[in-house]
Amino acid sequence: MEQFDLAISFTWEYDYDFIELIEDYFQYYGLKTYLIKPDNVHDVINLLQNKKLQFTALLDRASDEDVSFIPIAQILKRRKCYIINPYQKVIKTIDKAIMHNKLLENKFKLPKTYILSSFKEDYRLLLTEKDLDHIGKPFIIKPSLYSGGGEGVIKNATTLEEIQQSRMKSPDEKFLIQEKIYPRTISGKRAWFRLIWAFDTVIPTFWDDQLHIYNILTAKEIKQKHLQQLMKITKRLAQITKLDYFSTEIALTKDHKFYLIDYINDQIDMRLKSKHIDGVPDKVVNKFIERMYYKILSL
Repeated sequence: MEQFDLAISFTWEYDYDFIELIEDYFQYYGLKTYLIKPDNVHDVINLLQNKKLQFTALLDRASDEDVSFIPIAQILKRRKCYIINPYQKVIKTIDKAIMHNKLLENKFKLPKTYILSSFKEDYRLLLTEKDLDHIGKPFIIKPSLYSGGGEGVIKNATTLEEIQQSRMKSPDEKFLIQEKIYPRTISGKRAWFRLIWAFDTVIPTFWDDQLHIYNILTAKEIKQKHLQQLMKITKRLAQITKLDYFSTEIALTKDHKFYLIDYINDQIDMRLKSKHIDGVPDKVVNKFIERMYYKILSL
C-alpha cells in the first residue's frame, strides 16, 4: 500500500495556485502530497477500495461541488484518516439560521434579525412594516445557506416585496432579514474584518465589504486600535464549531461594538492577491499552509 501524508481533492480551476503552494511547502519539508481531480477521482476510489493507497489526512475542496468525490472521504473515515473539516461538522455550522440561534445563546453580538422559513414550507410573509421599522431601512436579505461571496444577498433592501421576491426566487431557502451594520473607519479603511481560523491560529485581515479587497491587519494595529476582541470572538467560534479552518466577518461600529456579520464560511476562496485584485494576501495564504503543515505533522 502506498502512503501519502496529505491528499487534496479539488475541482475549481482557481485552486491551482493555492494547491501548488501547499505541495511546494509540504514537499520541501519532506511530506508527500497527492492530488485528486475530476480526471482521476474514480481511479483513486478504486485504489482506496483495493487498499493500494492510503492518506494520513485529506483536504477536501471538491465533494461539496461534485458528488463523485464523496466516497473518498467515506472510505478514508473508516481507515482512520484525518479528514480536515469533516462533513458532519460542517453541516452543523453553515446554515446561518441554525448558527444564528446558537450564537445568540452564546451571547455573541449579532445584528437584529428575523428568520423566515422557506417559501416552500410556508409561502406567507409573516413580517410587517412595523418589523422592518424595528431593524431599520435599508436592511439585508440573506439566504441561510447559499450566500458564499455575497451571492444572493441584497444589501440595501427597503420593502416587504423584495423579501418575498427573494423567497420565491430561492423557494427551498430559509432567509435572514437583518439590520444593516455601518462600520467605523480605522487607518483610512472600513472597520470590516475577515478573520481566518487556521488550525488553532487566528489570522486577521481587513476586508472591505464593498470592494471585497483584503489588507493585512498587523499585531501593532490590533494593539493600538484595541481590536483584541476580533481574536477572542474567532477563538470562541472555533470552540463552538470544532472546525479545523473557516473564515468569519466582523464589523466594528463607531461606538466600538463588534458585530459578528457572516458567521462561518468553511470553504475559503484562496486565490492569491498577487494574481487577483480581490484575492487573499499571499502572506496570509502561506501562514494558512504553515499551520496546516504543523497540524498534519502532529497526527
